[in-house]
Amino acid sequence: MTTLTLVALFLVGVAAGVVLYHAAFGFTSSWRRFIVERRGAGIRAQMLMLALTSAVFFPLLAQGHVFGQVVRGSVSPVGMSVIVGAFLFGIGMQMGGGCASGTLYAVGGGNTRMVVTLLAFIAGSVIGSAHMPWWSAAPALKPMSLVTSFGAPTALAIALVSYASLTMITVVVERRRHGSLADDGRRARAWRMWRGPWPLVAGAVGLAAVNVATLLLSGRPWGVTSAFALWGAKVLQNTGVNVAAWPYWSPPAQAAALKASVVYDVTSVMDVGIMIGALAAAILAGRFAPTWRISAQSVASAVGGGLLLGYGARIAYGCNIGAYFSGIASGSVHGWVWLFAAFGGNVVATRLRWPSLKTSPPQRVPGYLPTARI
Repeated sequence: MTTLTLVALFLVGVAAGVVLYHAAFGFTSSWRRFIVERRGAGIRAQMLMLALTSAVFFPLLAQGHVFGQVVRGSVSPVGMSVIVGAFLFGIGMQMGGGCASGTLYAVGGGNTRMVVTLLAFIAGSVIGSAHMPWWSAAPALKPMSLVTSFGAPTALAIALVSYASLTMITVVVERRRHGSLADDGRRARAWRMWRGPWPLVAGAVGLAAVNVATLLLSGRPWGVTSAFALWGAKVLQNTGVNVAAWPYWSPPAQAAALKASVVYDVTSVMDVGIMIGALAAAILAGRFAPTWRISAQSVASAVGGGLLLGYGARIAYGCNIGAYFSGIASGSVHGWVWLFAAFGGNVVATRLRWPSLKTSPPQRVPGYLPTARI
């Protein structure tokens, strides 16, 4: 991959950070709000994001190439590792206070508690990569793609009906609880472009554009957490641990990534871009104000959540971006399995963490950005 392409992908990552920060596009909070409050605006925005991305992905993936470059989707096996890993990831989302993309943009935006979550995320990713041989040997079905099985038009019709069905479920549930749908409360205005907040719809469109740009530039969809395993492995390698001997790092592509500098790793470049983009957005909005006082309880929750996030993402072949967003937008069945397993983990963690709340936890608790929903 050329240096120019890597620079372009870095800028796509920066754009992702800006979108995530200004739209406060959080998977964790959206699911928590639906679980606790029965408010589904965040989930409906996710379905819009998936619909827009799938409409572009499916024809390109069926064709197999674009502008002379081979393109492939995020399609992985379906088995116990995906179910268990996604469920653990779901618990970690609520404990750690964010998902993969949420952790990165919160760190860039000045949330110091999420730095702890990120470090634990990296550690959990390394542990998960060490255990991958055991999980790979567990019962699993071969990778299944709707695009490959049914062709792009039929696969897209199936996907769009699925997105619409989930959207309608949130509408029915929310109206049954509250009588009407809540307004997003963030109207787009030109003068607020650089200060935010942006409406959730803008976040959905922006993240769809980020994933499409990633596919066109790199030949594969957007991912986040493989870089965490790489960063952690390099740290261990520098301390004398023979990480290269682990089966996880034996495939040619992963062995090459371990030997090369992280500046040549697409996921690493984009992850750094996300943090820088969120930092720039926070500064331009006048909201970059890190808080250094973090309670011991909050730190413990961040560590535990981060470990579960990292471990779960590794054994489930991805996170809320690589498995859920990119997986489903690629037509992968494993992405749907990941979604429902992770949502189950969120339900369990939410009920355990805030058993007495009738509404979502207040936004200004330690570990949450004052103006964002991670």
